[in-house]
Amino acid sequence: MTQTPTEADIARKIERLGQLRIAIGQAIVGQDEVVEQLLIALLAGGHCLIEGVPGLGKTLLVRTLGQALSLDFRRVQFTPDLMPSDILGTEVLEEDHGTGHRHFRFQRGPVFTNLLLADELNRTPPKTQAALLEAMQEHTVSYAGVTHALSEPFFVLATQNPLDQAGTYPLPEAQLDRFLLNIRVDYPTAAEERAILALTTGGSVAPPAAVMTGADIVELQNWVRQVHVSDALLTWITALVRSSRPGPEAPAAVQTLVRWGAGPRAGQALVLAAKARALLQGRLSAARADVIALAAPVMRHRILLSFAAEAERKTADDVIAALLAALPAPSRD
Repeated sequence: MTQTPTEADIARKIERLGQLRIAIGQAIVGQDEVVEQLLIALLAGGHCLIEGVPGLGKTLLVRTLGQALSLDFRRVQFTPDLMPSDILGTEVLEEDHGTGHRHFRFQRGPVFTNLLLADELNRTPPKTQAALLEAMQEHTVSYAGVTHALSEPFFVLATQNPLDQAGTYPLPEAQLDRFLLNIRVDYPTAAEERAILALTTGGSVAPPAAVMTGADIVELQNWVRQVHVSDALLTWITALVRSSRPGPEAPAAVQTLVRWGAGPRAGQALVLAAKARALLQGRLSAARADVIALAAPVMRHRILLSFAAEAERKTADDVIAALLAALPAPSRD
């Protein structure tokens, strides 16, 4: 049974997380909110879908995180001709030269790692995208009737280009729901962009030193599960998720703009992400502010908009903001 962390334990781990932020900052300029959300997903034990136009440093961010964590790290570039076996692995026929006996051996693919960077995930067809479903949900890979366990911790950090770009395939809704957070990477500010130019056009930047281990991450994940969430806040989260679904009692914005809303997994993700954010800030109790800060990255990929929303140029973030504004605050956090 995991022991409840003391304030001193939390302070030590928060200091290590601060060192991790600094290590990431050696290669990534700005994007503080993106880095925080990425760390929240790691602490909550969830996968991330990182979206933005090419050239904003999505791949560099994930690679830097892998270098700053003492974890096995693999990168897969998703392309239209990528096959499921290129990710999961395949059986190869081997011969024992001494006996002449032949047998099949499962050759593990790049998914057998701790941190998998699925680069440009939506540039590969749905059949290959779906190959990750079992690994993301069950942390196992089944091949030829045999189930192989993945190492812990296991994270999929996938990058995605906007769907209106050439050569992209929409991710299946079932796979989108497996991602704890959908993180949006936006253009840098003028000052940040100038700093990027100075950093990347001079001498080579040394890779960051590893400041945390897999055991540290697993321990923090266990601590996240112990962070307190009040009954009032649980009720409020439930109401928020349910209000995103069209129905007789749904808000007017949902009735006209949403085809279907977030499912129960969105509520689970909101609770875990809020707990992780609280722990990241040194608290052992989650608050409504944690949920508000993470409602958009948790729910935006779990809400399917209607044609009316597209015609009015409304986004899932607009719907979520309206839901948060309309929902009465809980009696207490």
